[in-house]
Amino acid sequence: MNQFSAPNMTDMNIPELDATTFEALARSRLLAAPPEVDEPHAPGDDDLNPGSTRPRTDLRHAAVLVPVIARSPLTVLLTARTDHLPSHAGQIAFPGGKVESDDAGPLAAALRETREEIALDKSFIEPVGFLPPYRTGTGYVITPTVGLVRTGFDLTADPQEVAAVFEVPFAFLMNEANHQIHSRVFGGVERHFYAMPYGERYIWGATAGIIRTLYRRLFTA
Repeated sequence: MNQFSAPNMTDMNIPELDATTFEALARSRLLAAPPEVDEPHAPGDDDLNPGSTRPRTDLRHAAVLVPVIARSPLTVLLTARTDHLPSHAGQIAFPGGKVESDDAGPLAAALRETREEIALDKSFIEPVGFLPPYRTGTGYVITPTVGLVRTGFDLTADPQEVAAVFEVPFAFLMNEANHQIHSRVFGGVERHFYAMPYGERYIWGATAGIIRTLYRRLFTA
């Protein structure tokens, strides 16, 4: 992995990056190619729940785009899923979905899903690297592509899948002080997870876990 000196942090551990610095840092610290989905040490929902006996095989492959918008300051684009979806209904998510058999790979799947869900065309997106696969407690292994998105785009949310599209400051999400650990009881078992509440938006679960992975790759590697 190429070495890149991370920029100075403020007292609140918030990186101050412009788009050019972010791209250089990302290309240095992130994976240059999609990882193997069966990576044995990949992060996932069970990381905060040692002793979990849930199987880590036969997971369905999905892909998401982590869209970092080249604003000043940088933002990260997220979606709120509609309440009627069969999985992760109403939750905050990155654009993405299942990798289909005719997709060329996880990058192609992430770009296709992003176009279908919010009409963000790939011509605005510059992929800058990949994160390790992320295993969810709902039976998916997700390959995240990090993309730098130039401004000037128009978005149209698919009303069947996306209830809202919004942006969160990149610095907020990369501030470790905002990486809270919450818990809920699922199936009679208390489970812990990362959460990053932002105003009325409750970012948690796999989405928060992927954000946490991005933070660690960029600023603690």
